[in-house]
Amino acid sequence: MNRKLDVGGTLSQVFSTYGQQAGVLLPLAFGLFLLVAILTGLFAGSFLLSLIAIVVGVIAGTLYQGMVVSLVRDVQDGTRDSSVGQLIEETWPVVLPLIGAGILAGIGITIGTFLLIVPGLILLTIWSVIAPVIVVERSGAIDAFGRSRALVKGNGWQVFGVILVVFLIAAVASFVFRAIGASISDSFAMLALFSLIASTLTAPITALAASVIYFRLVALHGEPAVTEPGSAGDAPLPPSPA
Repeated sequence: MNRKLDVGGTLSQVFSTYGQQAGVLLPLAFGLFLLVAILTGLFAGSFLLSLIAIVVGVIAGTLYQGMVVSLVRDVQDGTRDSSVGQLIEETWPVVLPLIGAGILAGIGITIGTFLLIVPGLILLTIWSVIAPVIVVERSGAIDAFGRSRALVKGNGWQVFGVILVVFLIAAVASFVFRAIGASISDSFAMLALFSLIASTLTAPITALAASVIYFRLVALHGEPAVTEPGSAGDAPLPPSPA
């Protein structure tokens, strides 16, 4: 197939979905990151308890990413039918594979970046839809790497372009909010509050990007849209803007 991923259309869908589903995305992000922030603050004096807080943070972040994937899958027909509870129910069974794949991908990308930078960026691109593959297709952590690479093949530059733009937007937004907090007060509480706000606002962007890229790549490969986890349905494919 000669069709390529539409970078502008993909970014447009990311932010339109953000706006349409903000009532779900933002409270979920705020609740999960608030829990992590509270635990981090409470457990700061103990190495063991701090480690527990880190683990909870990893699980919370992974669960959130998975829930966003489920949300994007649900709205492919234009409406959201799943409740927050159903999104959690769909994502929870694959939290461990998501964490395992995330750790492996993180190690590989970090090593590649430290070596020559470019290999790290290549891995970041070809592994960009690992999480959606695991959540939607119920793939194992290891198999998800190959599946992600196969989906991205032929659209590497386009996928990298979306990732780069999303990363820059999230980084700038995060910097601005943290800077605002620091300008108001350098107290730990103020910095933590604005850090929480920044995380809440930016987390949906990166999670949505991976999800939207996945469904668009599936459509470009001529595969049927998946309407239920682990099964292919006959719902309409994601629309591609002209």
